[in-house]
Amino acid sequence: MKNNKPKYKLIIDAAVDVIAENGYHASQVSKIAKKAGVADGTIYLYFKNKEDILVSVFEEKMGQFIEQIVTATNERENASEKLLTLIEMHFSQLAANHHLAIVTQLELRQSNLSLRQQINRILKPYLVVIDEIVKEGVEEKLFRSDIKIPLIRQMIFGTLDETVTNWVMNEEKYDLIGLAPYVHELITKGVSVK
Repeated sequence: MKNNKPKYKLIIDAAVDVIAENGYHASQVSKIAKKAGVADGTIYLYFKNKEDILVSVFEEKMGQFIEQIVTATNERENASEKLLTLIEMHFSQLAANHHLAIVTQLELRQSNLSLRQQINRILKPYLVVIDEIVKEGVEEKLFRSDIKIPLIRQMIFGTLDETVTNWVMNEEKYDLIGLAPYVHELITKGVSVK
């Protein structure tokens, strides 16, 4: 498998840095190769083109992110605690990697329809994790039974996504991770059983 090879990881990490620093459109494959310390041609052993690199960056990082969230949320007692953990991890993962935050929040948004469809496919398992937490909250009678899960999922993901985007656009001038309890409270008050 290509993603188990050291050069693949080097190229992925280099791509995050180069795309964050130059923007997707100005990031030539040669810049990514130079940053990774590999020959230009080496990149084509692992990726079809620059778009494939961007999709692979998101797939690789999102895959790790989802695994970590599933592990951490499974250790929590109830849906409310799981949701707080998911929010904290969403914020802390992106706060810990400035360049990845720029790529996921800004550069992926400027992509073409085909690329956005691939990104949506990769994002789907994360949305399933959110759905499962919401369903569990309903079953535990922590969350209202009349909520529409697709709508609540959009609200949760949309809130997290927009909060991180705003943080990136404001040059990370405030404590993103510190917002997690407030975002959690805002969401849970909206879905809690009265």
